[in-house]
Amino acid sequence: MKCLHGASTRRFGAGPDSKMERRLLLKIDWFILSYCCLMANLDRSNISNAYVSGMKEELNMQGTQFNEINIFFTCGYIVGMIPNNLALHRIPPRIWLPSMQLVWGMLTACTSSVTSVEQVYAIRFLQGVAESSTFVGTHYILGSWYKSSELGKRSGVFTSSGLAGTLFSGLLQAAIYKNLNGHAGRSGWRWLFIIDSVITFPIALYGFLMFPDVPATTKAFYLSEEERRLANERVDAETRRRTLSRKAVRRILSRWRWYGCSLLFAISGETESFGSNNLMGQWLKAIGGYSVEQIGKMCIWRIPDFYPSGLTAFGIVSTLIASVLTDSTRSRARWPVLVYFSLCCIVSSICLLIWRSPTGLKFFAWYMSGASYAGQATTFTWANQICADDDFERGIVLASMNMWNNVINVWWSIVFYPATDAPHFTKGMYAMIGACVTTLIVTFGVRWLENRDKRAKAISEKQEDDANSVVEVGSENRKE
Repeated sequence: MKCLHGASTRRFGAGPDSKMERRLLLKIDWFILSYCCLMANLDRSNISNAYVSGMKEELNMQGTQFNEINIFFTCGYIVGMIPNNLALHRIPPRIWLPSMQLVWGMLTACTSSVTSVEQVYAIRFLQGVAESSTFVGTHYILGSWYKSSELGKRSGVFTSSGLAGTLFSGLLQAAIYKNLNGHAGRSGWRWLFIIDSVITFPIALYGFLMFPDVPATTKAFYLSEEERRLANERVDAETRRRTLSRKAVRRILSRWRWYGCSLLFAISGETESFGSNNLMGQWLKAIGGYSVEQIGKMCIWRIPDFYPSGLTAFGIVSTLIASVLTDSTRSRARWPVLVYFSLCCIVSSICLLIWRSPTGLKFFAWYMSGASYAGQATTFTWANQICADDDFERGIVLASMNMWNNVINVWWSIVFYPATDAPHFTKGMYAMIGACVTTLIVTFGVRWLENRDKRAKAISEKQEDDANSVVEVGSENRKE
């Protein structure tokens, strides 16, 4: 049995130290992860589905107006990122996160009644502000409850749930359209937004009632007093809580963490461009030779929309495996995952640049590029670890990472992956190689800086221990 326990520890990391800790983990895993995974990514794909389901024709959308809708959403996301994370330090997360969910749920319902694309612009901007609370807020909450040996797996589950949602959301949206198109005088795409908003409200209610806040302030009825104390003791050794002040801002700006982590995800996040821009689907559509399946009268689902799901599936597998493996190492090293997906994306880009390569090799290259999704959970877990000794700094750094990545997202796809470049996307392939090489450089830079901080901390602790030993010896001599 000891051998089995040792093998499990080496593979999956150290487990709970007691039955109480095991029970605590089961509870917070259920109530935190269930809510966060349900909360995220509910409304991201509805615009794309509505666009191909009749919204384009009904609102007389022209040219790049669909892209502009996404740009307005991204701009709102950028604006709301840091304010939302600061709000989590002032307002209990069980109040703030569900409240923001109610806001974007109501805005989703409003989208069902729009009469012009300009109204969609305004609604999507406000939705971006509200939805920016979810991704970084979730990573902040996870970092508040879990040890570094537990954090990677939970971040991986959260990220993978969002990826899994993209695999199944299209089928759900198609069923809604097929059965409700024309019902009560409303077009099918308008019902998409109504149903999405209806789904959002009970999940928000679940958050109000069951979400446990953070260990220092939790009043969750399902946690006993002993479990609450244990939750604080588990993370107190790694986390120091500080509040908003000018001194805190100066402290953050004087360190490398904000700059290094923000730069790391600003660049590495762009390695997801193959998947996030559905380049494989555009490639399949452009080269032709694939059948078309029609569902209903206006909603058209093409076989090329099915094949790219392999890229997402590979991303889910890569994310979960990377999360488990990095949690299992003694040093909790996250940087190898960034090296892994960067090399995968470089190889993928080279294969796709060789246009005369076999179609099978191209499929392999597209799917292998899904490894880039593993970097999302890993990078935010790494940042949680780096900033574990300063709770306020951790929240700001996490928000800034996502904010700067979205700043680049606003223009990156338009410049490097315009639809007019299909099926070759030549400049996009070179941009991917450049992003991967830069990611590798920044990764090793952040690793060096992190190790420098660890060495300095170890020296400081040793000096403090030596000083305490001298004081103790002096006290003993005086007694004698």
